[in-house]
Amino acid sequence: MEQNELIDRIVADVVAKLGERVRPGASSVGTIPTATPIELAKYIDHTLLRPEAPDAAFDKLCAEAIEYGFFSVCVNSSRVPYVARKLQGSDVKVCSVVGFPLGSMTSRAKSFETREAISDGAAEIDMVINVGKLKSKDYRAVEEDIRAVRRATRSNTILKVIIETVFLTQDEKVIACELAKKAGADFVKTSTGFLGGGATVEDIVLMRRVVGPDMGVKASGGIRTQKAALELIGAGATRIGAGAGVALVTGQESSGKY
Repeated sequence: MEQNELIDRIVADVVAKLGERVRPGASSVGTIPTATPIELAKYIDHTLLRPEAPDAAFDKLCAEAIEYGFFSVCVNSSRVPYVARKLQGSDVKVCSVVGFPLGSMTSRAKSFETREAISDGAAEIDMVINVGKLKSKDYRAVEEDIRAVRRATRSNTILKVIIETVFLTQDEKVIACELAKKAGADFVKTSTGFLGGGATVEDIVLMRRVVGPDMGVKASGGIRTQKAALELIGAGATRIGAGAGVALVTGQESSGKY
């Protein structure tokens, strides 16, 4: 059986098991969970990916991450050495995006960027899939792209796969999650936040149902309030990517450009 035919069959089986289409706003638990600021902080990758951000913005990012106890800071790969030095001696991890934000570069380029980021201090990698290949049903290429980055990581590196849900149909979201799972990723992630759309409860419920309980699901893109973060966690997210991390844990409005 051809690879694409096999994937199509897997997808059909998964969609059938999911039953009725997940309704917008539905939650896997039915209620919004509660969390203390300390508990919520441990879900958050405090994120700064804007290309024009100066050093001072990363100083602030790292200081906030240490102060509030965020799980990690998430930055572009060129910024990994800088934030790794700032976070040295703390419990905050460094996460680097790879192939960001388009995902359309070669697998070799993504693999090289991954190895460089890890060498510079990254403990986690958030890679962007090749969405065009997925839309073209070249599932082998998408899976191999993820595998190439997986091979470039270390045994203790967490790999998250950004599927860019804004561009995908429901079936394509299922396929993307299945491919990430098959290729050995640790997480699936909703969005880059750079190309429109963002995390929705509906997508988190779907992604969680597809990958099951053993993989992580990261909600990212447009998460600006504590209520929104808790709704996504209630739907099955195990990590939240947000530039408004301080606002999420304090319940206040996000302030400042960065």
